[in-house]
Amino acid sequence: MTTDFERRLMRVIDQVHDHPAEDLNLDRLARVAALSPYHFHRVFRGITGETLAHMVRRVRMERAATWLTFGTLPIAEIAQAVGYPNVASFTRVFGEMYGLPPGAYRERGTHRPQLLNLRQGEKHMTRPVEIRTEPARRLAGILHRGPYQELTLAINQLFGTLAARNLMDQNQGMACVFHDDPHAVQSPELRSHCGVIVNAEFPVEAPLEELNLPGGRYAVMLHKGPYSGLSEAYDELFSVWLPSSGQEPGEVPLFETYLNSAQDTPPDQLETEIHLKLKD
Repeated sequence: MTTDFERRLMRVIDQVHDHPAEDLNLDRLARVAALSPYHFHRVFRGITGETLAHMVRRVRMERAATWLTFGTLPIAEIAQAVGYPNVASFTRVFGEMYGLPPGAYRERGTHRPQLLNLRQGEKHMTRPVEIRTEPARRLAGILHRGPYQELTLAINQLFGTLAARNLMDQNQGMACVFHDDPHAVQSPELRSHCGVIVNAEFPVEAPLEELNLPGGRYAVMLHKGPYSGLSEAYDELFSVWLPSSGQEPGEVPLFETYLNSAQDTPPDQLETEIHLKLKD
């Protein structure tokens, strides 16, 4: 049975196929799918097994390959028609996908379309998810730019700052907010905040930054085990749970809270909650 999410993603693929020369950015395609830009890329990759950028590139090259094989348009015009005003860039991308430059591909005279299968085999939930009404949270955090695997730098700065200001005991636990999808944004450009949950009176001064996470309905997944397994947990949340849940993601970044600490807990006993805001 085709799910609502699959139907939406097929609309996106049709949009790319029918308008390959247009600016097919994430925000525009998220609107086509009627999904939050915050989470659209994760939903797309979770269901299709393909990143949005790869799909756009693949569909554009499919159109180009068809026109090369069955039409007479000059290569420069085909490049323009699939969103590549620079013929050299088009030739490079086409060659990466088909193993031949456009001219040689046209001379070969055959084309076999690459079909996208939205179903990537049977997937099953291995982590529990519950829908909860969560309170609003105020965070005092440190901004981190770069790979999420290097968050230790921000965490050390966070707790060094709290210790220097005698504020270590004035928080209600740690949380990290992830503003970008690592499969959609280059590692050096990823943005995240590592912070502590604080009350309204807590003084937030540089280098700390204030973040306010709204309350409301959240899907909360519990991941038990090393932090290295969190990427798999996110994939499961978006590829298995969300498409079958009947829920819609809201306009809030994903964030994690930590039920224990790596400082005094073995890796296989660590407990992390992933919070996905849902539309109310």
